[in-house]
Amino acid sequence: MSGALEAVLRRDRAVVIAALAIITALAWTDLIWLTNDMWMGGMDMTGFRMIPSGRGLMMPVSAPWQPIEFGYVFIMWVAMMIGMMTPSVAPMILIYARVGRQAAITGQPFAASAWFAAGYLLSWTAFSLAATSAQLNRERAGRTRTSNQTIISRQL
Repeated sequence: MSGALEAVLRRDRAVVIAALAIITALAWTDLIWLTNDMWMGGMDMTGFRMIPSGRGLMMPVSAPWQPIEFGYVFIMWVAMMIGMMTPSVAPMILIYARVGRQAAITGQPFAASAWFAAGYLLSWTAFSLAATSAQLNRERAGRTRTSNQTIISRQL
């Protein structure tokens, strides 16, 4: 290994913080991009729903969800979970990295911090799948109404 790479790896706390910050920033960048894409400048959207695709796609409320729409909504949920949850679990991941560093000094086997963080990402992805499915089922059952969405958006 080169000396520069070894020096960086010795600073694993900085590497973990940088990786978590990059992941969080990418998730928020995606969400802000979707928000800007879905803004319609006061246009009356009654009877339509926006698809969070980054392409300005709209569907009539009465039309059933398409597989591509499920995929876009799922990706939106994953990005939202990562963007909001990563900062709250960062201290735990840093503690895990510290324990791992101490275990490496004593020669005890210990899983890498990346595997620990991947467990969080996997659980957030599973929740995102459940949330997307629940959203789909609410719309199929007619529990989401365009008039309610209009009233909620006016209150914001």
